[in-house]
Amino acid sequence: MQDHEVLDKELLEILACPETKESVHLLGEAELKRLNERILQGGVRNRAGEIVSEPLAAALVRADGRRVYPVRDSIPIMLIEEAIEL
Repeated sequence: MQDHEVLDKELLEILACPETKESVHLLGEAELKRLNERILQGGVRNRAGEIVSEPLAAALVRADGRRVYPVRDSIPIMLIEEAIEL
């Protein structure tokens, strides 16, 4: 089962970017695929400056489309330092 299949719709409705308070929604499959390609090439860092080395099964994108938050083991990681610039 994919991470995005186990995220509760009610949870998605109440989650917001911790930085801007904008709503978030699941990143589309095509965008997730492009992001994971960049991750595998070693070209992705999170806001803390750490290299993101593991492809994401799912991610939540901020309403403005500028940042995503990873979903790991069906848990959205809504920490500013974990955000990834798109």
